[in-house]
Amino acid sequence: MSHIIKVSGLGKTYKSGFTALRDVNLDIQKGEIFALLGPNGAGKTTLISIICGISSPTSGQVTAHGFDIVKDYRLARSKIGLVPQELSTDAFESVWATVNFSRGLFGKAPNPEYIEQLLRQLSLWDKKNAQMRELSGGMKRRVMIAKALSHEPEILFLDEPTAGVDVELRRDMWEMVRGLREHGVTIILTTHYIEEAEEMADRIGVIRQGEILLVEEKQALMDKLGSKQLNLHLTSPLTEIPAALAEFNLQSELEGSFLRYSYDSRQNGDSVARLFRILSEQGIGIRDLNSSESSLEEIFVSLVHEETAK
Repeated sequence: MSHIIKVSGLGKTYKSGFTALRDVNLDIQKGEIFALLGPNGAGKTTLISIICGISSPTSGQVTAHGFDIVKDYRLARSKIGLVPQELSTDAFESVWATVNFSRGLFGKAPNPEYIEQLLRQLSLWDKKNAQMRELSGGMKRRVMIAKALSHEPEILFLDEPTAGVDVELRRDMWEMVRGLREHGVTIILTTHYIEEAEEMADRIGVIRQGEILLVEEKQALMDKLGSKQLNLHLTSPLTEIPAALAEFNLQSELEGSFLRYSYDSRQNGDSVARLFRILSEQGIGIRDLNSSESSLEEIFVSLVHEETAK
C-alpha cells in the first residue's frame, strides 16, 4: 500500500519558545483510516494544521499526494478536506449555499449533481434549504463534513469529529466515515474517544509532548501491549494463596472467593493450562470463570504513563 501523506523530520517552535512538535516522522497509507491519539496539548491539532497548510512548520517536510505542502501549496491543499473542531459557519446561510460556496473556494466548477449526492450521503438532503442556525449540533457537524468534501478531496482530516454529539449520532457518523473510506477517501482522525479509534481505525498513532511514541496496526498494537485476565470464581474461599501458586502472582478478591490472573498470552502460552493443573493438585475447585483482555484505552493510558515516568 503506497503512502498518500509523508511527514519527515517535522518540527514546530513558536516565537514564545514553546516547541509543539519535535522531529515527527509519519506515513499515512492511501485508503486507510488512521487515528491519532494523545492527551490535550500533545500536538495533534498542530500537526493537522501544518499538513493542511494552516500553520507553517519550523523544520521538516510534508507531502500530500506527492505535492509539497509549502512549495506546491495549492495542489497539495486541493487534495485535502478538513473538518475542524469548531463549528464555524454563517448562521443565516442555507445548507446548500454553505456547501456549494465551499466548493467554489477551491476553484471547482459548479456541480449540483455532486452536491446533491454528497448531501444525500450525509443525510442532509431534506435540510438543504434550512438555515445553519436552525440545525442541531450533530447536523451542523455533518454540514462541516460536507463542506470538507465539497471539492472532492482524496484525504479527509477529522479533528475530534464527534465532540459534543450523542452516542447514537456518533455511531451513525462512524458508519458514514467507513462509507467514505469505501469510496476511496483516506481518513485521518484525532479523538478523545478511545472507543472511536478502537471501532474504526486500521492503524493508530500515539503522540505525546510533540513526539510520536509509536505507530502500529490496531490489532498488532493490542496483541503487543494488551494483557489478558482470567477471573476465577472458586467453590470455596481461600484464606491464603498456596505457595505452589506463587509464580502466577494471583490477586485474591472478595475474601478469597475470587482469583484473578493477569498474563500475556504471547509470552505465556501454556501458563493457563499449568495454572489449572496446579489448582487441581491443590484441591481448589472452580465454580465459574471468564476472561477479558485490555482495551485500547487501557493500553493508551499505560503508554502515556510509561513515557511520563522516563
